[in-house]
Amino acid sequence: MISARLFRRTKELESQVDKFFDQLSEAAVIYRLAVRGYLRAGVSEEFTARLEHVCAKETEADSLRRQIEHALYTNLLIPDSRGDVLGLIETADEILSLFKSSLWAFEVETPEIHKDLNAGYRRLTNMVVKSVDELAAGCRVFFRSPHLVSSYNAKVTLYEKEADKISYALKKQIFSSESGLAEKIHLREFVDHIDAIADQAEDVADRLTIYAVKRQS
Repeated sequence: MISARLFRRTKELESQVDKFFDQLSEAAVIYRLAVRGYLRAGVSEEFTARLEHVCAKETEADSLRRQIEHALYTNLLIPDSRGDVLGLIETADEILSLFKSSLWAFEVETPEIHKDLNAGYRRLTNMVVKSVDELAAGCRVFFRSPHLVSSYNAKVTLYEKEADKISYALKKQIFSSESGLAEKIHLREFVDHIDAIADQAEDVADRLTIYAVKRQS
């Protein structure tokens, strides 16, 4: 009976982890839509609603993180991987915080992004969201098929590198424009806000690679 109960609790833990990364994936989609909405219409009702939606996703993910931590310590589940799972969840949770803080910055600072820069910001956001999507997919298979993690992480790295290239080109475009220096710096900061999300996704993927190798050894 004890073995069966532990198995059931472990499956419940896996389900909670899956739900956590569902929140991450959904927040990424909403973030992309929010940035596109801002580029189109600024701080509109649509943008504000999506900002609130991302905040709700972060709140739900925080609740799941606490449930996962509680389950790991009170039920003595997967003791060999407990620290790895906690580290994975905590660092992935920072991505949700970056989604929220980035959109808050758009709402509070309302950068004036010229139309000729819109395409660059859209491409950067798309690449960042792709990196997060692949990370979430890799994290979901961590429990069941750790040998598959590397294929997802390779895509995270690929998209992060592409995001860096787009970020570099967009900054060059910004600083070659006729805008004032203060405006150029402001626009560059928003490039960095967005690009930082892909950087964090790659950091989490690097951790995940190590954890997956440990689970296979």
